Amino acid sequence: MPIRLTPREKQIAKKLADSKNISGSHSPSPAMLEKAGVTIQHDFCYLSNPYATELFLKYFKKDFRDAGKLHTLIEHYPSQNRALAEKLTKVAGISAEHIFVGNGASEIIQAVLQNLVGVKLLQSRRSLTPTKILVPVPTFSPYLEFVPKEVRVVKLQLHQKNSFRLNLNKLLAEVIKEKPDTVVIINPNNPDGGYLDASELQRLLYTLRKVETVIVDESFIHFATRRIESVGRLVEKYSNLIVVKSLSKDFGIAGLRLGYAVMSEKRVSALLERGYLWNVSGFGEYFLGLLSRKDFLKSYEMARLTAIRERDAFFRELSGINGIKVYPSKANMFLIKLLDGTKASDLMVRLLVRHGIYVRTCYDKVGLTGEFIRVASRTAGENEKFIQALKEALSF
Repeated sequence: MPIRLTPREKQIAKKLADSKNISGSHSPSPAMLEKAGVTIQHDFCYLSNPYATELFLKYFKKDFRDAGKLHTLIEHYPSQNRALAEKLTKVAGISAEHIFVGNGASEIIQAVLQNLVGVKLLQSRRSLTPTKILVPVPTFSPYLEFVPKEVRVVKLQLHQKNSFRLNLNKLLAEVIKEKPDTVVIINPNNPDGGYLDASELQRLLYTLRKVETVIVDESFIHFATRRIESVGRLVEKYSNLIVVKSLSKDFGIAGLRLGYAVMSEKRVSALLERGYLWNVSGFGEYFLGLLSRKDFLKSYEMARLTAIRERDAFFRELSGINGIKVYPSKANMFLIKLLDGTKASDLMVRLLVRHGIYVRTCYDKVGLTGEFIRVASRTAGENEKFIQALKEALSF
């Protein structure tokens, strides 16, 4: 039977709706919910690797036992963007000239879309044909929201019957039909975790080599397979390629707001000429320094593989629950469709009020119709608590 909220739960639902209106297409932060009188014990809404968070805190506490070092970090200006890029060469596998560092992936997406997409139209108003960007949906909303108004968005619908997987033949047919200047591919995709393996993606990049800009978002690539298969190094082969990478999800440092993109040297310079001189904090710079330390990377690899194992075990347990459909995922999250008539918003409130569990509803996901929630994969213990809470909620 569908969930029926109690009077108290309805009051909480109203407060959550008000917070959601303020947050727009993104979920209210835990701090916003606490202000509304809701306490979160387990955050299955925002996406990160909790094992990596613990690793970061271990290093941070050790490195800043001396309060003087922390004082210096806070008091002094951090390095500029080009110097920060030097710290990423090892993990990105490419020279610093190809790296643009951002205050989170969202800033990078905004910078790329508003400075490098539609430039041809802006420079030549005599053009009668507006530039186009092709975006598969559902997907991460900034790829729709940050597009300049001069650029036409062409949406390629991903279908439930195909588990929202990207059909390359349909994508290429749409490219031939619409002739977009920019194509966006999120791999693995958000919110469903759909994934193209490296060989498929490389063949696609070759086919799209004459498209002006191809954006590949790899913010969840560290969860995809045991061996990380980034296409970032291919920017030396394909000058039209831009690879976006969040560091929040895989390294569990969302509070630091950190990410990077790999692209041609010319495009990096173009972005830096438009600002972004000191867009990363000293705490962000400290973390980038960890990425050049062999001991940290060795420990992180263990945390990464643990997250993958727990994700796969979580999927197996979720798949055994009646009343839902769980879509296979190569990210650290799952898209879940409710089949028993329960509203996603009611389930979200029920889990939050009775169990302190926060999940994301998907009403605002363009291209997604129906009652869906998105659930992060966290530690084994937290995942088990979620399983039990979900079974209890759906048994009413």
